[in-house]
Amino acid sequence: MKDEFPMIDPLAALVPVVVEQTSRGERSFDIFSRLLRERIVFVTGEVEDNMASLIVAQLLFLESENPKKDIYMYINSPGGVVTAGMAIHDTMQYIRPRVGTVCIGQAASMGSFLLAAGEPGMRVALTNARVMVHQPSGGARGMASDIEIQAKEILRIRKRMNDLYVKYTGKSLKEIEKAMDRDTFLEADEAKEFGIVDHVYDRRPGLPGDEAPKDVSEGPTP
Repeated sequence: MKDEFPMIDPLAALVPVVVEQTSRGERSFDIFSRLLRERIVFVTGEVEDNMASLIVAQLLFLESENPKKDIYMYINSPGGVVTAGMAIHDTMQYIRPRVGTVCIGQAASMGSFLLAAGEPGMRVALTNARVMVHQPSGGARGMASDIEIQAKEILRIRKRMNDLYVKYTGKSLKEIEKAMDRDTFLEADEAKEFGIVDHVYDRRPGLPGDEAPKDVSEGPTP
């Protein structure tokens, strides 16, 4: 009989483990679970249903732990499925804690939408982050009547997302429609000018009393 071994996710083996000393001895956490205790949530990779379920669960858990303490969501995503992204978006708006968003690497498509949906004043892009916005896309096949139904649905989704971008960025609908018509790539300072983020930082403050971080998009201080 051929031996069978369970499949091991090679990426899971690369996740660092943090060991902490407590009154009850040592406790170990994977690094993401440890950061979750600090109310930091990661949106990394393609936005799809399984990932969205994990993000939603983390947001709901953190609300149950402390409904008054802020949550920070770090985003590095090429985008993905609209409905999965909307599940995350709606949960961000639904829960009581404020949700700040931080773009590291890239926030494209649905990733940029989630970045813009963060709490006003708490939306940040790091210096070399990239942001991309565009209209939703999709394919349709089957009978002509079904294709027509799906086309109407994607147009309805586009209108809804455009309206929300207007709300989050302060841009006019005409400006949003123009930017969303094709892939529009933005550097961090351009994303701030567009209204997707509020600040562009290259570092954050350390201990209390340290100098506050400077928004590098504002240029050098005199």
